[in-house]
Amino acid sequence: MGYRLHRGGKFRRWLGERLGGDFDLGDRVWRRALHVLGAIALVYYALPTDFFVIAPKEYVLLAALAAVLVVEGLRHAIGLELPTIRAYEEGRVGSFAIFGAAIVVAILLFPLPVACAVVLGTAVVDPLAGELRRDPRYRSVDAVGPFAVYSGLAFFGLAALGDWPPLPSIGLALLAGAVAVAVERPKVWWIDDDLVMTLVPAVALYAVGVVALGYPR
Repeated sequence: MGYRLHRGGKFRRWLGERLGGDFDLGDRVWRRALHVLGAIALVYYALPTDFFVIAPKEYVLLAALAAVLVVEGLRHAIGLELPTIRAYEEGRVGSFAIFGAAIVVAILLFPLPVACAVVLGTAVVDPLAGELRRDPRYRSVDAVGPFAVYSGLAFFGLAALGDWPPLPSIGLALLAGAVAVAVERPKVWWIDDDLVMTLVPAVALYAVGVVALGYPR
């Protein structure tokens, strides 16, 4: 038996059964929940720079990403088994590692309002879009729903967390939602949704909000 960082799916099977389904349901729900929890990275902004005694918080964030990438490297190098890895990820970089990298890039390279908007949006909307597409009953709203939720979360990130003016933030949030949905829908195996839904809207918000409108970084 190879190395693995899970218990053979016992928890995911138990979760699926509690929800009235099977292992596949539990695996999907757990994967979606972990994705949403990616937004916890925004706690970074609430921490003082010297919160960690060993190093500034920027270095600790980069070290956490490095640990994620090492685990992903071991998955390919020695066959380390990780939970919630889907079949199409077997021969490419896992989505969890790509999302982790996108979060760190957003936090370190973009202003706080922009990073909060796109990290919140992607963390919630990517799993939401996936769930809506699974069920034919929701096909009519599988674009409108994600657009509305991403825009709402982006507005919260820009205006509430980032303190940008509310009225322009509405327009910027709608821009972010439209860009995120547009780049998420085309499915190309080597382009990850988490990457484009985070960084492409971030570039758009930075270009319009900071460069064009001159809002503070």
